[in-house]
Amino acid sequence: MRQEELITLPALVRTYLNYLSAIKSKSMLTVLEYGSDLRLFYRFIAKSRGICDNNVPFDEINIAMLSNDIVCSVTLDEAYAFLVYCRNERKNDNNARARKAVAIKRFFRYLEVNGYISVNRIAFLESPQTKKSLPKYLTLEQSVTLLQNVDGKFKERDYCILTLFLNCGLRLSELVGINISHLKDDNTLVVLGKGNKERTIYLNNACINAISAYMAVRPVDGVIDRDALFISNQKKRISKQSVQKMVEANLKKCGFDGMGLSTHKLRHTAATLMYQHGNVDPLQLKEILGHENLSTTEIYTHIRDEQLKQAVDSNPLNNPSNLKKSRK
Repeated sequence: MRQEELITLPALVRTYLNYLSAIKSKSMLTVLEYGSDLRLFYRFIAKSRGICDNNVPFDEINIAMLSNDIVCSVTLDEAYAFLVYCRNERKNDNNARARKAVAIKRFFRYLEVNGYISVNRIAFLESPQTKKSLPKYLTLEQSVTLLQNVDGKFKERDYCILTLFLNCGLRLSELVGINISHLKDDNTLVVLGKGNKERTIYLNNACINAISAYMAVRPVDGVIDRDALFISNQKKRISKQSVQKMVEANLKKCGFDGMGLSTHKLRHTAATLMYQHGNVDPLQLKEILGHENLSTTEIYTHIRDEQLKQAVDSNPLNNPSNLKKSRK
């Protein structure tokens, strides 16, 4: 969904999306994702109730004029029927359907809290089971290799970017948004995270040295955004796309391409290394990464559990054929 398409939604849905943006400080991308899911949902409701012309293609159904009464009158059975439609007709996997279920539940929770409905029929809507996969990340040795092989015209800048990713667990948007004025004399860095929430990052020696080396060669003359820390070849704030391309190029140079790695996986790497080698507990890691919920952080605790399982599985006594040989 594009921003200009928000006008095609029912008035009550638009009110909810404005609330997400203005009060909950959700990003426009998040708002549009909710809008897309709710648009699909109410097109399904309009189609299944016979409110629209049967000859109109599904993705062209006009729901902008749906009344508040219709929007609020959805039943639990209709919500489940919608999830079945998403599975059978749109071939949505469990993750996609779970996201749609969450969007519907949160919307009806908003309607309940704000008095639009007295009984929330969607409160007990269950989401499809989703499989939690372990995050991809670089090992300590691979991380060292990546940093040791940075070169080129912008090697100081690129080395500094990779160092901050791997040591601080920054998000891509947080990194490109860093200003020089965000660097404090006490060796801390203030970044703007999700939901426009500020958090303080404590810089270790590796980060301090990398920033100092980069600042010594950082362009000054002709720079468009003078407060931006990382500057592109065009003398302006470096873009997300440029950082992504730089990271991908360096990963490929080290032979780490094809592993499903990205800038976000460097954030996973930082979190994993801190948890595995730094004796950092999940609550501390939650604050460092800027997670809203501890459950988001706890995935890194499963990494150590998986490694312990692999260690036990690697025991030669785990192989029955070895036992047979020893008996002869």
